[in-house]
Amino acid sequence: MSEISPGATASTPAHWRRNVGLFLGGQTVSLFGSMIVQYAVMWYVTFETRSGLMVALYAVAAFLPQGIVSIFGGVLADRMNRRVLVMLSDGTIAAVTLVLALLMLNGVTDLWIILLAVGVRSVGAGFQTPAVQAMIPQIAPPEQLMRVNGVFQTIQSAMALLAPAAAGVVFGAFGIVPVFFIDVVTAGIGILMLAFVAVPTLTRVAEKATSYREDLVEGMRYIARQQVVRWLLLVFAILFLLTVAPSFITPLMVARTFGPEVWMVTVLEIAFSVGMLLGGVLVSTVLAKRSRIGLILVASFGFAVFTIGLGLSTNLVVFYAFMFAFGMLVPLFSAPFMTLVQETVQPEMQGRVFSYVSIVMALATPVGMLVFGPLADVVTVQTLLVLAGIATVLVIVVAVLLPSGRAAIRAAQEAQTAQAAQQPSPGTMGDGPATPGAAPMVP
Repeated sequence: MSEISPGATASTPAHWRRNVGLFLGGQTVSLFGSMIVQYAVMWYVTFETRSGLMVALYAVAAFLPQGIVSIFGGVLADRMNRRVLVMLSDGTIAAVTLVLALLMLNGVTDLWIILLAVGVRSVGAGFQTPAVQAMIPQIAPPEQLMRVNGVFQTIQSAMALLAPAAAGVVFGAFGIVPVFFIDVVTAGIGILMLAFVAVPTLTRVAEKATSYREDLVEGMRYIARQQVVRWLLLVFAILFLLTVAPSFITPLMVARTFGPEVWMVTVLEIAFSVGMLLGGVLVSTVLAKRSRIGLILVASFGFAVFTIGLGLSTNLVVFYAFMFAFGMLVPLFSAPFMTLVQETVQPEMQGRVFSYVSIVMALATPVGMLVFGPLADVVTVQTLLVLAGIATVLVIVVAVLLPSGRAAIRAAQEAQTAQAAQQPSPGTMGDGPATPGAAPMVP
């Protein structure tokens, strides 16, 4: 049985440009609908209740189920064709959204029903997300991973720019139900496009005879041995606990401090998304060859500084400016983060590793919101943002200075250097057939 060691030379997937284009196109359309629902439901809960606790409950419903099932989703992503898993997950999410839309059309508008549907959608994301991230190295050449991840992040940023504007228009003019129907249609289009993407099944997966539990344990042991992945997950968790989770209460700060108009939170999300779009363009072009770990560290400290800036803002325009800067740093963290994981983790383990990434993201956010949400009903959101930013600086400094942190940073730099040394000479890349010496795959 053949395996790929981290950093080994992989093949150039056949027709990779076509597959990557279809993949990114389908994910773009599907993501657009999902983001519209995310913004509309969050605003609906915020404006209907104006309660930090209820916003926290929304965050729990949106992320906790994903965290719980992600570990199982990662194992599935390593045991079956990842394209099929993504299509099934996306279809289930669309079906649940359609049921919710029909219920609300018939007068069922209880908040717990909406949160239940959000929770079920989160379960679907727990199976879908690890498979999507693990699929990228299968359809893109190794030396193109940073660019493809950067382009994917740019697309996500563009959708994050368009989605709040669309959500604001539709939600403000027609209410929340039409938003759900948009999501159902976009999910269908995304599934159809993904059906034409050729995603091979790894030979090791096709021959797999181990049990589900053995795969689960193997994934945990693998991460325990990988110092780069362990350290990245630690930094990831810190950022989600101390900066991303508090950012969920920024619409609450806008509603309480500046006004409850829909356009205000719409502009807030647009400012964030424009920043993400610019960051995505930078990381897929001029920053594509920069140090992965260097970009991650710059973004981590930047998140802390801009979170403090958000808390100190007394002017709405200044608040928007800091949110723009915060958004610009997101691709500078996420693209090199995903690329490092994809470069250092064996292909047949990536589903399980990315499931732990999803777990950290999905659990850290609701855990943080269970703290910050209720506190927002006791102290000001501004105070919480300032304290969270200061805490982030201190914790990241400790994480970098620890011996394990320094060792992980060195290992990440060595992995990028080794990957660069194995890249083919210019002019050898293209949409041609797979080259010899690659990990065996079966259709």
